Amino acid sequence: MSDIQSVAQVLEQSLLPATAKQAELTLRNVELQQGFPSTLLHVIATDSLSSSIRLAGSLYFKNLIKRKWIDETGSYKLHLEDVKVIKAEIVGLMIQLPDSLQVQIGESISLIAESEFPELWPELLDELVNKLSLDNMESNKGVLKVAHSIFKRWRPLFRSDELFTEIALVLSKFAEPFLELFKRVDDLIDQNSNDKNALSVLFDNLLLLVKIYFDLNCQDIPEFFEDHMQEGLGIIHKYLKYSNPLLEDPSEEEETDIVTLVKTSSCELIQLYITRYQEELGTLVQTLVETVWGLLDNVGLQPKYDILVSKALQFLTVVASSFPTMFNSREALEQITQKILLPNVTLRETDEELFEDDPIEFTRRDLEGSDSDTRRRATTDFLRALKEENEQVVTNVVMGYITHYMAQYQQDSSNWKAKDLAIYLFSSIASKGSITNAGITSTNLLVDVVEFFSNYIASDLVNQVSHPILKVDAIKYIFTFRNQLTKQQLLETFPLLSAHFQDDNYVVYTYTAITTEKILSLRNPTNHAELLFSKKDIPAQVSQDLLMNLFRLMFKKGDTPEKLAENEFLMKCIMRIILTSEDSLSDFNVQLLQQLIKIVELIGKNPSNPKFTHYTFESICVLIKFNAGSIVQILDVLKPSMLSILGLDIQEFIPYSFQILAYCLEIYPKSSPLPQEFEQLIKPLCSPSIWESKGNVPAIVRLLSAIIKFKPELFITAESLTPILGVFQKLISSKLQDHLGFDFMETILLNIPLQVLQPFLKEIAMIMLTRLQTSKTERYVKRFVVFLCFICCLPASSDASLKKNVELNSSFVIQLFENVQPGLFVQVLTNFIIPTTSKLNNLLDKKILVVGLTSLLTENQTSLPQDKMSALFVSLLHVITSDSIKDYKNFNENAEILLELDNDDIGFGNSFNKLNIIQLKPLDPAKEINSKSLIMEYFRSKVSAMTGLQNIAYGLSEEDRAALKELRL
Repeated sequence: MSDIQSVAQVLEQSLLPATAKQAELTLRNVELQQGFPSTLLHVIATDSLSSSIRLAGSLYFKNLIKRKWIDETGSYKLHLEDVKVIKAEIVGLMIQLPDSLQVQIGESISLIAESEFPELWPELLDELVNKLSLDNMESNKGVLKVAHSIFKRWRPLFRSDELFTEIALVLSKFAEPFLELFKRVDDLIDQNSNDKNALSVLFDNLLLLVKIYFDLNCQDIPEFFEDHMQEGLGIIHKYLKYSNPLLEDPSEEEETDIVTLVKTSSCELIQLYITRYQEELGTLVQTLVETVWGLLDNVGLQPKYDILVSKALQFLTVVASSFPTMFNSREALEQITQKILLPNVTLRETDEELFEDDPIEFTRRDLEGSDSDTRRRATTDFLRALKEENEQVVTNVVMGYITHYMAQYQQDSSNWKAKDLAIYLFSSIASKGSITNAGITSTNLLVDVVEFFSNYIASDLVNQVSHPILKVDAIKYIFTFRNQLTKQQLLETFPLLSAHFQDDNYVVYTYTAITTEKILSLRNPTNHAELLFSKKDIPAQVSQDLLMNLFRLMFKKGDTPEKLAENEFLMKCIMRIILTSEDSLSDFNVQLLQQLIKIVELIGKNPSNPKFTHYTFESICVLIKFNAGSIVQILDVLKPSMLSILGLDIQEFIPYSFQILAYCLEIYPKSSPLPQEFEQLIKPLCSPSIWESKGNVPAIVRLLSAIIKFKPELFITAESLTPILGVFQKLISSKLQDHLGFDFMETILLNIPLQVLQPFLKEIAMIMLTRLQTSKTERYVKRFVVFLCFICCLPASSDASLKKNVELNSSFVIQLFENVQPGLFVQVLTNFIIPTTSKLNNLLDKKILVVGLTSLLTENQTSLPQDKMSALFVSLLHVITSDSIKDYKNFNENAEILLELDNDDIGFGNSFNKLNIIQLKPLDPAKEINSKSLIMEYFRSKVSAMTGLQNIAYGLSEEDRAALKELRL
């Protein structure tokens, strides 16, 4: 399919629900054919086609570049001719496109540049510079968008020689024309101050130039920009104060105008400078502070200015931390409080509207740590920065206002905004640092948070209030200061808190869920390895009632899959309650499971909220984990839903389904037959199509491993064994998934009889060695060495499940490579094993290394050359006597899981989302050897019996001899 019309027709079909799936399949089947990617690019460029077809094409093109530009080895997946066409045409094409398409193609260029620029695409920079014009601002917009899409990649990167080489190359060619254009745009804005159309285009350019200014300075201040600081920052300073009624609509409340966007980006830039380049700024600091102060004093309260205000306050926050004397007088603090703090923390009418009309968005914005830039959070951060440097004065000033507003509310309870403001100010002044997942860890000793709670907050939890926001404030106060309340105080507030699940207000019950979840995840302050609350503290009936209320609230709003899944806070609270209850809900678990399965089936019709989805599946896992004795019945309930996910091809849910099915089989009674459905899954699990999504891979490996462990006799013929060995080869060849390949091979070796595997062992060794020769990475070498040591450990293991194949030992490891080529193991030992002994960081890996190599050393004295044994002995000696070997710690498993559940980095796509509740622990072949002393004792006992110890010790250095004495050898 290489003609424009055919591709356009399929794209048009992809826009229609009835034909979308088939169209997507058609595109997937031809996307790697020569000519298709470049034809797709030409479709996007064709003006005569509809905008919807071109937009669909641009989205598909971007995703194609993301998925298929290069593979894990750095080789092109697309045909070389297509690669050449795309790189030659894409910049020129993007410049001509309308804005809606430029965004997608700009991202595509950025994706290509990640692997190509500058080494494989050096002409890109010259093309961009050549296309910049001092007159054609429409064309410049496209060029600058491309430049920004490439340069912004530098912002989050760690400093490296390679990165600075790339930046230096860009600066050498781009810096001068950039500054010339920057000054030219500034001049033209002055010249066209009364021409709205011209100004609009010029400000579009100016916004991109300010963003690129940040890009070019984000890692270090270049000499060029330091030399031209007065010119560059002079223009930035000018536009922080700029105003033009032609570009600003005073009646517009929400949509941010271009002048405000420029000011916002300018604030980000000067914040970068004040954070990193204070010395270079010199006297400009005072000028910029005064300008930003004036900006905040004059900007309106409309939502369109929210991000600008937030960025301006972030700038002042850095100033307050870096130049504490600038704001330390009481007079200055009074002015700051009146003119900056109070206006920006007082609830506005638009905030009330958001509370009523979009409560979930209100909650997300209100939560500390949310990603959105809000006035309240930025103001709070500024206040805390001021307080860090002058706690006594700041506390006194702000407490004066808190007292004033509380008095206003007490005189007239309808003035609820006064109390809301007072509570917010108190929470800000009372807390130190920012709120983390663990809550506030320290407070301002000049105020009493418990007394404030008793005097002003507790009553709002039980009494009627003049506005539901005061209920939210009371609940949020517990959320904020939960660490400052004792367990007994929290137990007393728990019934008051949970009563709000009966409240019909969306934000009230959502904050109740958030706070309940956080309370139940608190650690015991006297023993951090334990949770503060356990199933003994929350009666089963209380937990059951809470859960029923949460499900009721969820389904009440859930008239569509999207609406049902919008409130992940409710589902996270459900997960936490079940986890705290453990097995105390056993009489209720089937009903709970049915509710959760119902939710999975409903949201599966249109998965829209990755976090909600994740917590739903985690909740299912908790029920399975704590009711493992009923796994046969549970699996009968679960199977239809989990298999339906596979049958309906719900891509977002498939990895979860595989993980749950695998876990069910891992705890399934071995005395029962393998459920037929698992056997039927083997062939599909080994087919190439299901491996295309990287998010599926770890889950597929786990499920296949579970089947192999449960019924290894399914794989005792060459026909049945070949596909799973093919899986191993696929995994080992991948730089992203090679560690899974070693895990999978451990499963195969431990469970499938060696006489069955014997014909394949040479090929298995060759696959691992080929990767060492062609594209080894440090991670691969480490995992390879640990894999070999793991096998060497097995005879010493007390775990019967690891000793099915008694032939697995250090001699097996040596023979594995000697069968490929005589003398090969010594090369592996010399070039990979010995050099790696000092490079492992993981404690379990180090233990496996020591135990495994000790076995290798002591059990093969006649097989290994004397000099290699000496080298191996010395390497082991250094590891054992180093400080890197430490004792293992026994943590409460649930408490550790809870830490991982606080990680909110969850999303749909190619990434794999691990279900933490049922995560697999790594195999430990030496569980009893769990301390440094026991590791040393194991080494001492094995080595002392060696007949050749004296010969090895003879050539040791004085330092190594001292280490031997430490080990009493």
